[in-house]
Amino acid sequence: MSGNVRIVHADGVFRIEMARPEKKNALTAEMYGNMADELARADADPSVLVILISGAGGNFTAGNDLADFVGNPPQDKDAPVFRFIEGLARLQKPFVAAVEGVAVGIGTTMLLHCDLVYAGSSARFAVPFANLGLTPEAGSSLLLPLRAGHARAAEMLMLGEVFSARTALEVGIVNSLLPDGQALDHALERCLKLTTQPAASLRLTKQLMKRAQQALISETMGFEGEVFRQRLASPEAKEAFAAFFEKRKPDFSKFN
Repeated sequence: MSGNVRIVHADGVFRIEMARPEKKNALTAEMYGNMADELARADADPSVLVILISGAGGNFTAGNDLADFVGNPPQDKDAPVFRFIEGLARLQKPFVAAVEGVAVGIGTTMLLHCDLVYAGSSARFAVPFANLGLTPEAGSSLLLPLRAGHARAAEMLMLGEVFSARTALEVGIVNSLLPDGQALDHALERCLKLTTQPAASLRLTKQLMKRAQQALISETMGFEGEVFRQRLASPEAKEAFAAFFEKRKPDFSKFN
């Protein structure tokens, strides 16, 4: 394990586990960098047939560690968080996720780049970027409306409220729901099934499914990144972060 990221590579399955359970696997810049490197390594390794991502300790991830994020804000497109996001979009091999507990922010948006997602029935999702004075990332401003429709995506992205695993299933973020605690075992089973398929056929099938949108996704992610970095310096974001650390409700009224 390196920097709270655990790697298990066996039987053609390359498993990336976010392993910071005491913080609900909240992600630091170091973790983003490690995961970006591991994604690239797995995609280039001929012995890896499928990539699986999961979280330790009963949660997927609570999203960004805000203390680390404020202390190490992404300055440009080469920042670890953006390298990780770009890596997700470039993956050639099947990418599978097992989700238990909370999946907040990037914990939800990264799932839009997965080919298969399995979740525990009590898993909870949220994309609270607007609540923090920020904007969507990881291509979610494009991909979530395509999955959920504009109305549902607007409700999720603009209100930033928690939504259930059942809702995630209904809008196409998740493939199927499992009893709590069984998502990883089921995802591993599906991964092993994929390893018995012709690897080249799987890669080409994925490429063909993404081909029509690939350039648009890349363009969207680039624009999102620029806006996101600008918003980090906004008065609204500063108020939202201050309120979080002071454990109070933010007051955005003076910025309207």
